[in-house]
Amino acid sequence: MAITSKIEEKQLHKIWDDQDFIDDLKTPDGDLITVLNPGEPNLDSSGPDFKHARIKIGNLTFVGDVEIDFEYNDWKKHGHNINKHYNKVILHITYFNRQNQHYTYTSDGRRIFSVPIHSVISGDNLKYKLTLGGKSSNREFELKCSSESSTVSEIDRRNFLKALGISRFKNKRDRIYRRLKELKFISELELKEPIIRYELTEEFNKKKFTQEDFNDKQLWSQLLYELIFEALGYSKNKNIMMKLAQNIRLDFLSKLNGNTESLSQLEAVYFNIAGLMPETIESEETSDKYVKELNETWNSISYKYDGKRFNETQWHFLGQRPQNFPTIRIAGGARIVRSILENNLVGTIIKKFTEINSIKVLINSVRSLFIIKASGYWREHYVFEKLSNVKLNYIVGLSRADEIFINILLPFLSVYFDVFGNDDLSKKVLKVYSLYEQKSDNKIVRTVAEGLNLQDIHKRTIYSQGMIEVYRNYCTKNRCTECEIGKKIFT
Repeated sequence: MAITSKIEEKQLHKIWDDQDFIDDLKTPDGDLITVLNPGEPNLDSSGPDFKHARIKIGNLTFVGDVEIDFEYNDWKKHGHNINKHYNKVILHITYFNRQNQHYTYTSDGRRIFSVPIHSVISGDNLKYKLTLGGKSSNREFELKCSSESSTVSEIDRRNFLKALGISRFKNKRDRIYRRLKELKFISELELKEPIIRYELTEEFNKKKFTQEDFNDKQLWSQLLYELIFEALGYSKNKNIMMKLAQNIRLDFLSKLNGNTESLSQLEAVYFNIAGLMPETIESEETSDKYVKELNETWNSISYKYDGKRFNETQWHFLGQRPQNFPTIRIAGGARIVRSILENNLVGTIIKKFTEINSIKVLINSVRSLFIIKASGYWREHYVFEKLSNVKLNYIVGLSRADEIFINILLPFLSVYFDVFGNDDLSKKVLKVYSLYEQKSDNKIVRTVAEGLNLQDIHKRTIYSQGMIEVYRNYCTKNRCTECEIGKKIFT
């Protein structure tokens, strides 16, 4: 089957959103197309695929919408030529244009360039995207060593993955410890982000930190808060989620009228600063009541915030399942923040690790702190002002709680116990990491487990983390002869 027959329009959306092209885009007339801003994904079921794009064609810059179709004829087939909602389209992107037509037309008669992109997409890259995002078998991406991996002893394969799993854990620890030191350094100088990253690097690197520097509960709470928000953002929104937490600091939230137990107040803060709140119109009787409530709350406290604000175009919705929309993840984050502020979440976790001896009981007890059932407005909404057809059961489910436990809590606790010299608890964290069997996995882990014939251990965290490490740092970079398994097969 040809690869083109597998392409779904959402794949073309992702390619456009990422601007993932191997050559310059040009009009059929040969004019260079420079995409200044690809636009923001249109989450509505009607209208063009991307809104508010800025595109330079030749010497002229256009501001408007972008429509993406598989075939040139889809413009008329889908009725865009008679739909006034498409009158602001400035560029028609297609995978194929078999008719070799240079233009298409809006309902008001305006001519638009129609540009095919099949020749500027890497076939290998497209296939990769399709396989990871769709239903294709992982067999299409067998490891180069998969047919001969059994020539390497199973104990050698396991030991190599285990070593990589430990290395991956240490790298996470190092990153977390560095951020802890940054937070302490910032607090001493009373500076706001991101000055430390640009002006004080030399001074920061020379500073010697002691255990006493970290005897501040607020420091550890802020650190865990930032890390959790980053984890809630997944790959697409992790950076902006981290920035959101760095700008909306816990000390700011704790001073808001002493009313941090109010979830609506926290959501008013987060969604307005994130730039995801729709504007309310006083004369509109059908406006969402919760949107009005959040905006009214924000209007009463916004003068207290003088930090950075974000806008909707910085968030990724396209390509995400509704459960993973930024709106849902921020709502989950707000509930975790309330637990940090009101219930001493950091202290609770440390106490559980100190007092609970059974590893299984400990895992279930701590992980449950991050499983958040959907309630209130977010039980029936994935985005503002649009009622969902399906009710949401969890804002943060078991799979994401699993990821937070593995990638955030364990290295965080390892740093904490090491800083305060508690060797026994530090070893206990590593023991949990080595014995942990996660509920979820992913295509990368399954691909490596199948290729190395180690399917029986792919749910063991220490091995699955090693599988991710070998895949990203060796397999996909063609470093086979540097891999301990590849060395034995290829040299």
